[in-house]
Amino acid sequence: MPSKKTTDSGIEIKACYTAEDIEALKLSTEMPGEFPYTRGVQADMYRGKLWTMRQYAGFSTAEESNKRYHYLLSQGVMGLSVAFDLPTQIGYDSDHALSEGEVGKVGVAIDSLEDMELLFKGIELEKVSTSMTINATGFILLAMYVALAKKQGADLNKIAGTIQNDILKEYAARGTYIYPPKPSMRIITDIFEWCSSSLPKWNTISISGYHIREAGSTAVQEIAFTLSNGKAYVEAALAKGLDINVFGKRLSFFFNAHNNLFEEVAKFRAARRMWARIMKDLGATDEKAMMLRFHTQTGGATLTAQQPLNNISRVTIQTLAAVLGGTQSLHTNGYDEALSLPTEEAARIALRTQQIVAFESGAPDTVDPLAGSYFVESLTDEVENKAWDLMNKITAMGGSVSAIEQGFMQEEIARSAFDYQRNIESGDKIIVGVNKFTIDKENPVPGFKIDDSIRQLQTAKLAALKSKRDQVKVAECLSAIKAAASGTTNLMPLVVEAVETYCTLGEIADTLRQVYGEHR
Repeated sequence: MPSKKTTDSGIEIKACYTAEDIEALKLSTEMPGEFPYTRGVQADMYRGKLWTMRQYAGFSTAEESNKRYHYLLSQGVMGLSVAFDLPTQIGYDSDHALSEGEVGKVGVAIDSLEDMELLFKGIELEKVSTSMTINATGFILLAMYVALAKKQGADLNKIAGTIQNDILKEYAARGTYIYPPKPSMRIITDIFEWCSSSLPKWNTISISGYHIREAGSTAVQEIAFTLSNGKAYVEAALAKGLDINVFGKRLSFFFNAHNNLFEEVAKFRAARRMWARIMKDLGATDEKAMMLRFHTQTGGATLTAQQPLNNISRVTIQTLAAVLGGTQSLHTNGYDEALSLPTEEAARIALRTQQIVAFESGAPDTVDPLAGSYFVESLTDEVENKAWDLMNKITAMGGSVSAIEQGFMQEEIARSAFDYQRNIESGDKIIVGVNKFTIDKENPVPGFKIDDSIRQLQTAKLAALKSKRDQVKVAECLSAIKAAASGTTNLMPLVVEAVETYCTLGEIADTLRQVYGEHR
C-alpha cells in the first residue's frame, strides 16, 4: 500500500483526480477579471501586461545602493524594491548605540532626507514604481520619498509604489515593531487617509503573508492570518470614517512562493476569492476595491547554504507558481542568499529567471492556465476551506489584534515550524542536498559582505547634517508631531514637513516613543 501523500499544509493528496472531484465543487463560470477573481484580477492578465519584475535591493550606504539600482534598471528591472537596514526599520539613527553592528547590513541605512536624495540620485520618481519594505517607520520613509518627489518637481498624482506598512504581522512573526498595536493602527489609518487625497496612485499598505511564511507557517496559515490582518486594517479604516471604495483600491498584498508548486497556485487562487468576499461583506461595491492584487517574493527560507546552486532550480519553480497563480509583481531571490547578501551575479541570474519564464516558457500566454485541472480546482477549494476555518477562530477571538495579543497566531506558526523541522530531521521531508543527496566537499561560493565602517560614515554624515540645518525649525516640527500624536490630527503632513526640515528618522521615531511608549 503506497504511503499517504500530503501538501506542506497537511492536505491529503489523492492518487488520481477525476471529473467527479470538481463536479462536487459546483465551480462558477466566472471569467478572469470577474468577481470573485479566482482566475485573476485582469481579463487578459499577462497578455495585456506582464507582471512587474522587481529586485529587492539595498545595502551599505545610499550611494552604494544607488549604484545597484542603476545596474538593475539597466538589466530590465521594471520597479525598484528597497531593503532597509535594521536600525532604519526600528527607528534608530545610525549613530545610536543600539545600531552598532547592524548599520547597512541587511539593507540600506537611511537616516534623513539627505540619504533618500542619494539613494535615488539620477532616478526620476515619476518614471519608476518603488516598493519599500518598511513597517514601524513606514510613514517616515514615505514622507522622505514624497519630499524627494517634490524636490524633483514631480506630480504627486503620478507617483506610484507601495510601502509595506503592515505592523500586525510584525507582532505575529517578524519583530520589527516599535509602538503598541493601537497607536500603530492609528498611524496606518492616518497614512490611508492622507494618501487617498495627496498620493492617489500609492499603495498604502502591502499586507504581508511573506514573513508569516518565513517564520514557519503553512500555506493555509499564510493566507488565513494575512487576510485576517487585512480585514483588521479595513475595519480600523472604516471606524475612522474612510470610504472603503476609495482606500480599498490602494490595498495590496505580499505573499511567499514556496516549492510545492500546485499548493502555491491553489493558495493564490483561493486568497483572491476569499478577499473579494471579505470586502463585499464589509460593504465594498466598487469592483476594484474587492480585487486582491499582490506582490510575490520567492521563499527565502527555502534557500539552502548546502549546494547553493540548487537554489536556482527552487527559485524557478517558485517563479512558475507565482506566475501560474496570477501575481502582479515578483521578486526572485539570489541563489547565494542563504550565505550572504546577493552578489551582482546572483541578482542578475534571479532576474533572468523571471525573464526566461516571461519570454520563453509560454506560461503567460493564456490566463489562469491551470484552471479546470481536477487537482488544482480541488486543492484551491480545500485550501480555502481550511483557511476559512482558521479565520473563523480569529474572528471568534475578536479579530487579529486580539488574536495576536492572546498569542494565538504566534503559537500556531511556532507549532508548524517545529513540525516542519522535525519532518526534515526524521527524513520524512526531503530537502535535496541537506538531508538527502549530499556531497562530501562543496566549492566555496563568494559572499557579499558589509563591513562595520559604514556606521562611521553614516555617523559623520549625521553630524555634518545637524551642524548645518535650522535647529529651531527642527524643534518646532518635532514639537508639532508630539502634540498631534496625543490628539486626532493626521500625522502625515507634519512628518513630511519635519523630514523636509531634515529632522532625522530617529528623532521622529523617538518623539512618538515619548507619547506611545514601546511594545514589549
